[in-house]
Amino acid sequence: MAAPLRIQSDWAQALRKDEGEAWLSCHPPGKPTLYGSLTCQGIGLDGIPEVIASEGFIVNEINKKSIHISCPKENASSQFLAPYTTFSRIHAKSITCLDISSGGGLGVSSSIDGSMKIWQASNGELRRVLEGHVFDVNCCRFFPSGLVVLSGGMDAQLKIWSAEDASCVVTFKGHKGGILDTAIVERGKNVVSGSRDGTARLWDCGRSACLGVIADCDCSINGVAVGAADNSINLGSPEQVPSEREVGTESKMLLLAREDKKLQCMGLQSRQPVFLFIGSDAFNCCTFLSGFLLLAGTQDGNIYQLDVRSPRAPVQVIHRSGAPVLSLLSFRDGFIASQGDGSCFIVQQDLDYVIELTGADCDPVYKVATWEKQIYTCCRDGLVRRYQLSDL
Repeated sequence: MAAPLRIQSDWAQALRKDEGEAWLSCHPPGKPTLYGSLTCQGIGLDGIPEVIASEGFIVNEINKKSIHISCPKENASSQFLAPYTTFSRIHAKSITCLDISSGGGLGVSSSIDGSMKIWQASNGELRRVLEGHVFDVNCCRFFPSGLVVLSGGMDAQLKIWSAEDASCVVTFKGHKGGILDTAIVERGKNVVSGSRDGTARLWDCGRSACLGVIADCDCSINGVAVGAADNSINLGSPEQVPSEREVGTESKMLLLAREDKKLQCMGLQSRQPVFLFIGSDAFNCCTFLSGFLLLAGTQDGNIYQLDVRSPRAPVQVIHRSGAPVLSLLSFRDGFIASQGDGSCFIVQQDLDYVIELTGADCDPVYKVATWEKQIYTCCRDGLVRRYQLSDL
């Protein structure tokens, strides 16, 4: 990865005024940071500012919501995208998690004020408040139908809600510590949870029963992901005949991002180990990119790309800053990552530059969700930001 470029978080507003300025910087690893500035020299008839850059930075292209800048000296280039719209009225405090329904119509989010809410994805208008967890809600997501929500809280409970009338239809009990992440198996007859109690559990939604403890480690399981395994991967065989209540677990891998610097992969149905990888720091999040490629992010800012078929050495390690990697999401032919310093960026195979989603000013971006060409982020500053990729 080339040296990361940074820009003033509110650059789009700052450059809308004549002689308005915004700062820029380039951070080559192991070398001094290069600082520069952007200056607006007037607004064109199309409403797009004419901008020049100082200190050897170059403005390649600009429109109302995006600016593409390079630093030829360090061979670095980034496209910065400003939010299309910002929702400030959903929560009053830091937003820890969000998701968008499969049809793109609804959002769900949880906040450190203990609230969990469903809102209109187009305008942020409140639709439902989901009440029933004691203490904070750590994670929330829609089932594939888009009509039902799965949430996990510090009260060690996993709950299923109707998005239509906000009723809690199922509560799963069994964990002894807060639930930190969840994953849905196929269409959602089964779900997986990871907890501070060190266990990952598989649940039967129809009977609200635990189908088994899939993993038991001596540390928090910070992130979980389920993915379909490539045929070439040996997932092992289950020691006991799986319950007929297990639906869609065969040929699935379960990935666990653990606090003890370990990334663990196992067969979801077989419960057999596939690999155990040791990273540089606690793993916070993980996701599958394909039937054999995966990503996992650590507390010290490393994003590991691993191939399940040969997991000893990473395919690549991406390190853009020392801030914790808080979320990773497969997107088109690449991924979106967010970090604890407010950076949120898109890496795509066919692009030789990174797309940076701007707006958060050093506040952690906890989670990212997408629907078609729209990207939603939630942040410690209490804002949900919606970005429109067509603005590129």
